[in-house]
This record gives sequence, structure tokens and C-alpha cells, in this order.
Amino acid sequence: MTTAQAVTFRTGDTPQPDIVILTHKLARDYDMGGEIVHALRGVDFQIRRNEFVAIMGPSGSGKSTLMNLIGCLDTPTAGEYWLNAQKVSDLSDDELARIRNKEIGFVFQTFNLLPRANALHNVELPLIYAGQAAQARRAQAARALERVGLGDRMDHRPNELSGGQRQRVAIARALVNEPSILLADEPTGNLDSATGEEIMRLFEELHDGGQTIVLVTHEHDIAAHARRQIHLRDGLIERDERMERPS
Repeated sequence: MTTAQAVTFRTGDTPQPDIVILTHKLARDYDMGGEIVHALRGVDFQIRRNEFVAIMGPSGSGKSTLMNLIGCLDTPTAGEYWLNAQKVSDLSDDELARIRNKEIGFVFQTFNLLPRANALHNVELPLIYAGQAAQARRAQAARALERVGLGDRMDHRPNELSGGQRQRVAIARALVNEPSILLADEPTGNLDSATGEEIMRLFEELHDGGQTIVLVTHEHDIAAHARRQIHLRDGLIERDERMERPS
């Protein structure tokens, strides 16, 4: 285990080409009935292409707020957020929606699958929203399902699949647009421990294949699959460590 080396970044700079995510003095405040809550207090870190990073912290640490900012689901009160060399921290809601659809694949604790649609159609959905032609999107969705080991389950509906298979469908849906980052929020939270380990091995395989992954979790055994851990406490980075890969 080693401390991740910080890279100096100044306002007005542009991130290096291999930096997928950069935050600079990132802050988010919330007005809770007249009381200002400082959820993030100025967070600085960089994630390079093909890193596998776990963001950790206790309840109230700011990790969910940070995930929402990284996922372009929210905007910061102050500071900068760069995604793939584009400064997204000051974009409009419509521009953020386009960035989300193009650059970010989301995997949630609840699988968020359409119950009446089969696996192939569930994976197709982002491509339908993007206006892709039917034949091309079906082929692309099929490739994504094969990538997660479900090439033989394309016609099955969610209630015909196990919990682990449903999460694999959700991961295939997140991958189908070939996003810059895969953003996973407690992806094993609804799974038993053995199935959770299977899903984490899948994330490792995707990382080995070149996918950049950001994992938000409070579970140390799940975070142990990542190659780097960023620990938050009280809206600040407490420590940023690179993990030795098990032999």
C-alpha cells in the first residue's frame, strides 16, 4: 500500500490527456432549512485512464455527494470538475445530460431494469435514447451482454434471472455506449457475498480490458478489489492510497 502521488493543478490549467477525471477545490453546500451543510469542502484528485478507484467513507463523509458530481447528476457550489479534458462543472443541465449519456456508464445497487423487457432490450435503452438505428443497436447490445457472460440469456426477462445475472445486465447496459468511466454505486449491496464476489471479479476483468472504473462503497472487502482507494471524511480527502495487486 502506497500513498497516491498528488499532481499539481492550477486554475486555468487544462488536464493532461490521460487524465479522465480531475477535481480542483471541488465543494458542494446544501441549504437544509436555513442551515448550510458543507458536504464537500474542497476536494482535489485526479484519475487516469484505466484506473480502478474505490471512493470510501462513513455516512456523512461526502462520498454520495462526490458520486453525484462525478456522475454529472449535480453541480458544485465551487471549484472545478473536468471529465475527459472538458470542464463540466459549469455546464447547463441539458449539456450535463448529454455528457452523462455519452461519457458515463452507471451501475446502481438496485438494478433499475424494466421488468417486462428482456435483457437485450434493457441493454438497448441508452442506444434508443441516442437515436441509434435498430439493427446496429441490437448488435451492440448483444456484444455488451456477451462481454458480461450473458450471451445465452438475451431473451430472458429480469424475473427469469438471478440477482447476479440482473446486475450483469445492468453492467452491460452501462457499458453499451462504451463510456469513458464506469461509475458503480454500491453495486453488490443487493447481492449475497458469493454473488458479490463474482460481480467484483467481472469489474476486475473489465478493468484488465481497459475500462476506467470508479466504485463507491463503504465495504472494505469490496473496495479491496480496486487498485486505489480514496477515503473521505467530513467532506475532505482523509487519505488516497494505491493498493498492491494480490499475486
